[in-house]
Amino acid sequence: MQEDPRELIPELCRQFFNLGFCSGTGGGISIKKEGKVYVAPSGVQKERIHPDDLFVLNEDGTKVIEGPRCANAANLKQSECTPLFLAAYNLRGANACLHTHSQAAVMVTLLFEKEFRISQIEMIKGIRKGNTGKAMDFYDTLVVPIIDNTAHEKDLTESLSKAIEEYPDTNCVLVRRHGCYVWGETWQRAKGMVECYDYLFSIAVQMKQHGIPTVPEAKKE
Repeated sequence: MQEDPRELIPELCRQFFNLGFCSGTGGGISIKKEGKVYVAPSGVQKERIHPDDLFVLNEDGTKVIEGPRCANAANLKQSECTPLFLAAYNLRGANACLHTHSQAAVMVTLLFEKEFRISQIEMIKGIRKGNTGKAMDFYDTLVVPIIDNTAHEKDLTESLSKAIEEYPDTNCVLVRRHGCYVWGETWQRAKGMVECYDYLFSIAVQMKQHGIPTVPEAKKE
C-alpha cells in the first residue's frame, strides 16, 4: 500500500466503502505526516475520491497550504470532520484519525448509555491502551465513551475533546446515532483498530440480541 497520504487516503476510503464503514459521502479519513495534515474533501463519494481531491493543511490545521488540484477544485471544501481530526492530533499526538458511519457503531450507541463496555472477546487484543502502545489483554474491559450527536459535525468538537481527556485509555469515541472516531500513532495502527472496534461493536449487538452480557460476571471463588 502506498505511503503517500495523497495516494493512501483514497485507497483507505475505497476499502472502508467496501467494508460498509463509509457510504455515500459519509465518514472521513485524515493523515498527518511530516508537519502536514491531509484531509479528504466534504461531499465526495468515498469510493471515487482521487489524490488530487485532497486538502493539505499546516500542522495545527489553521491554514490550507495545498488545495485540491482536480478540475472541479473550486467546488470542493475540506471535510467537516477536520476540527475533530485536529482534536485527536493535538490531544493525543495521533498521526491518523478515521471516522466511520458503520451500522454496528451506530447500533451500540443505541444499546449502551454513557459507555460501551465489552470483555473477554479475542479481538480486544487488537486495541491499544491510550498513548502507551500497550495492547489490551483478553480479560481487560474495553471502555469507549459515547457522546451525543449534533446537527453539524464541527459542533461535536468540544464534547469529543472532553471525552478524549476524560478517557485517557481510549483510542475511540462513539457518537450516538452517527458513528465513531478512531485515532492512532500511525495510519496502520488506526486502521487496524477501526477494524477491531467494528468487530467488537458488531458482536456486542448480537450478544445483546441473545441476552448475553458483554462483560461477564466475575467468577465466585
